Amino acid sequence: MTKMKIEILFKELIKPSSPTPTQLRDFKLSFIDERIPPFYGPLILYYTFNEHQNIKQPEMVGLLKSSLSNALVQFYPFAGRMKGQIFVDCNDDGILYVEAQGHGRILDIIKSPQSEILDKLTPFISSGFVSNYVEEPLAVQITSFICGGIAIGICISHRIADHYSLSSFTKCWAAVARRDHANPITPVFNSAALFPPRNTPDFQPNFKSPSVLPLAPKVQMKVFLFTPAAVNALKLQVTGNTSIVNPSRVEAVTAFLWSRCAAAAGVKKSDLSIACHPVNIRGKISALTEHSFGNLFQMVTAESDGETGWIELMEKLRAAFGRLDGEYMEKLLGEKGFDLAKENFMEISKYLARGNVEVFRFTSLCRFPVYEADFGWGRPVWVSYAGVPNKNCIFLFDCVGMEGGVEAWIVMTDQAMERLQQDVEFNKFTTAYGCNRSRL
Repeated sequence: MTKMKIEILFKELIKPSSPTPTQLRDFKLSFIDERIPPFYGPLILYYTFNEHQNIKQPEMVGLLKSSLSNALVQFYPFAGRMKGQIFVDCNDDGILYVEAQGHGRILDIIKSPQSEILDKLTPFISSGFVSNYVEEPLAVQITSFICGGIAIGICISHRIADHYSLSSFTKCWAAVARRDHANPITPVFNSAALFPPRNTPDFQPNFKSPSVLPLAPKVQMKVFLFTPAAVNALKLQVTGNTSIVNPSRVEAVTAFLWSRCAAAAGVKKSDLSIACHPVNIRGKISALTEHSFGNLFQMVTAESDGETGWIELMEKLRAAFGRLDGEYMEKLLGEKGFDLAKENFMEISKYLARGNVEVFRFTSLCRFPVYEADFGWGRPVWVSYAGVPNKNCIFLFDCVGMEGGVEAWIVMTDQAMERLQQDVEFNKFTTAYGCNRSRL
C-alpha cells in the first residue's frame, strides 16, 4: 500500500454535557495506578460503509461528536487533569477531539496495516507507549475515508486507567449514541477504596530504564494470525505432553510466541529470557466488576533459564499465572497490599539488573469487549493497535470472523523479525496477515 495521506481538519476540546458535582471533583488514584508511568495506549476501531445503512458518513461523525460529551458525564475523570501524582482534578476541562480526512479507502489500511499510517489515525502521533506530557487523559480522533468508512482512534493515559476501562468507555459512548437506555453502562470508581494510595513522595519512573522503555534503533511491527485450528493444535500439544488441564488459547499462544521470538532475537541457552503478561483482576476480586475503573491488573513474570522448547515454557508460564490465585488477591486487599503490588511491578527491573536478559512484553486484549462498540451502524469490522517504538512487544487480539482465533501484533528489531518470518516452526502455526481480509 502506498502511503495514504491523513489530513487533520480541526482540533477542539469536548467537555462533559453537564458539570461534575463538587463532591466528585478530586478523583483519587489507587496504589496500582501510582506505579504506572504516564504512557498513552492507543486503540483504533474501524467501521466500513454499507450502502443499505440509513445513516451516511457526515451523520455518523456528527453523532459521534455529539454523544461524546454525554458519555463523558459518566466517565468524568477522563475530562479532568492530573493534579500531582495521586489525584485527577475533575474540572471538566475536556478531552482532545480531532477530525481528519483519509485520502484513500479504509480497506486498504485493514488489508495491509502499516505502523506509520496507523499512527496517523490516533490523536497523538507515535503514541504507541509514550507521548510528550500532554494534559488530556483521553483523546479521540475521527478519520473519514472517501469510501464512506470511518476510523475512531483513541489514546488513553495509562496512569489513570487500563484498556479494559477504555473498552467500557467505548461501550458506554456507543450506547449513548444509539440511545440505548435499557442497559446503561456505569463505571464503578472503587479502586482507590480497595487499594488506597500512599501519600509518599511522588513516584517518578526512570524513563531511561530499559524496564520502562526497551527502545531499539529500528523496529518492525507485523501482524500474524493463529486460526482456531492452529490454536487447537497448540492446546493439544500442551495436554498431550504435560499434566496441564484446559490450557487457555492465550497461554498456549504466549508460550509458543515466547519460544519463537526468543529464538529470532538470538537468545542462547546460556541467556535468560522472561515473558511478562498483565492479568486483569476484575472477576478475581468480588468487589471489582467488569466496569470497575482504573488500572486493575497485576503482572505475571515467567523465567526461562536455558529452556527453548515452547512446551517447557508453557509449564513455566502456567506456574507463573497460578501465583495470582485467591490467596494472592486476599493479600493484595490487605495491609501489605501496597508492598505486594510494588514488588510485582518491580520484578522485571530485578531481572534486568542481572544482565544478559531478553524481556518479552505480552498484552492480551482477547475477550475484552473492544468489538462491542456499536454506535448504531454495526460493530467494528476490525480493531487494531497503533505503532509501537519498543522492541519485543506482543499484543494479542481476538481474531474477527474466526471465533477462537488469535491475532498477534509483534514488534521486534528488523533482524529479529526477518529471522522470525523464516522460522519453520513459527510458520507451521501462523498465517500471514491479509489473506483473510478479502471478505471485507
